[in-house]
Amino acid sequence: MLPSQPLLHAAVFALTVFQALASDTFIAAVYEHAVILPDATDKPVSPDDALALMNKNMDVLEGAIKEAAQQGAHIIVTPEDGIYGWRFTRETIYPYLEDIPDPAVNWIPCTDPTRFAPAPVQERLSCMARNNSIYVVANIGDKKLCNSSDPGCPRDGRYQYNTNVVFDPAGKLVARYHKYNLFRGETQFNYPKEPEAVTFETPFGKFGIFTCFDILFREPAVVLVSELQVDTVLFPTAWMNVLPFLTAVEFHSAWAMGMGVNLLSANTHNINLAMTGSGLFTPEGPAIYHYNSGTEEGCLLLAELSARPRLSPTYPPAVNWSSFATSIKKFPGGNDTFLGAVRRDIFTFSELRQKAGNYTVCQGDLCCHLIYRMANKSKDEVYVLGAFDGLHGSLIKYHWQICTLLKCKSTDLNTCGQPVETAQTKFETFSLSGTFGTNYVFPEVLYSGVQLAPGEFEVLRDGRLKSKHGTSKPLVTATLFGRLYEKDLPHPLRT
Repeated sequence: MLPSQPLLHAAVFALTVFQALASDTFIAAVYEHAVILPDATDKPVSPDDALALMNKNMDVLEGAIKEAAQQGAHIIVTPEDGIYGWRFTRETIYPYLEDIPDPAVNWIPCTDPTRFAPAPVQERLSCMARNNSIYVVANIGDKKLCNSSDPGCPRDGRYQYNTNVVFDPAGKLVARYHKYNLFRGETQFNYPKEPEAVTFETPFGKFGIFTCFDILFREPAVVLVSELQVDTVLFPTAWMNVLPFLTAVEFHSAWAMGMGVNLLSANTHNINLAMTGSGLFTPEGPAIYHYNSGTEEGCLLLAELSARPRLSPTYPPAVNWSSFATSIKKFPGGNDTFLGAVRRDIFTFSELRQKAGNYTVCQGDLCCHLIYRMANKSKDEVYVLGAFDGLHGSLIKYHWQICTLLKCKSTDLNTCGQPVETAQTKFETFSLSGTFGTNYVFPEVLYSGVQLAPGEFEVLRDGRLKSKHGTSKPLVTATLFGRLYEKDLPHPLRT
């Protein structure tokens, strides 16, 4: 006699748990999805038309989830906006939203779809997880009705949230997160009234979750890692690459190293908007990553990760990010400085005029020190050491401290700080440090062609970012990206 379907799922789920418990590692997957977008319109479509578009995207995601499960993945993360895309106003996104309950209700939409109906998207995601015995992480939209008794209730009588959901291998809703730091174009959504710190336990560690722009802020990112001690962060994102410091794979890898956790980063893929770059990042560097600005194809990535990286024998030691830089006098090579713009931020730069040297550049409370030797200085390339200490951003302003060795776009010093993807100059050695006022510093090394440099640099306990044996590829930038959270301006809800 064949077992009943519920018993079969229970047996498969129990086996999955047993297998995960038997190991200190787990297999994680992320899928970079080339989202099928809705037609641009200023009028809401019908719920049926909205669901038809979402099903097209979920068809693609379901294929990736099945493939990941067949390759042994325990969890898969899909991108922000991965089910309905963007191009929305507050009114036009409404047909795509569902009421997502608190996970405390103990709900499996796949087996009980009418309990919080209508919820066809949650039902299908739940079934994807259940049928493939895998955790599924997705980004959808939540709607919550409100009334005049709530002084914050919008005029249309509802809150709308950019929302991540997680379904476990039995299809149960185990996490719901409302994005707290909305990017400037997300006017279709509301800010949640309070920041949410969402975690859940798995057989392979404690997980936290947030979305895209959230990664740059104390709430929720630092709260999850430093206070709640999660092992792994789930990160759906729609990241528009911005060189020289905020390319997706560059910054997300650096963040995982600086925070000492796993980061499962799933980006949307749209080359017209410079969206690409996903990966499975660890405290030691990238386990696997993908960056492709040339085609419109999605990509599935899998890797085996440490379930509890803090307990790993290879876990990096604690770093005092200002120890070395505050212990030495300024190097003389940085006296000849000039100002240059990296987008809206005005950096203090000094040109590296020799093939080797020691330089110091200061701005505000930050002094950046560089020791370097170039291997094959190209005559038509200019490199600079730069420092920035100040507020960045428009709607939400936040404080950066940045030390950077970077290639200028051309030999014209006015182009220093403009986006550059390629270089010809390799370095025999470099050592970069700064007098940071924070221990939240993220080390970035980016090679020509937007390639990372796993295993080719190290961070010493005294805060120096050093090359190990010289750069194997031409260098675009080496950067220490610091965040002084305590100097941030208040969140828009607090002003």
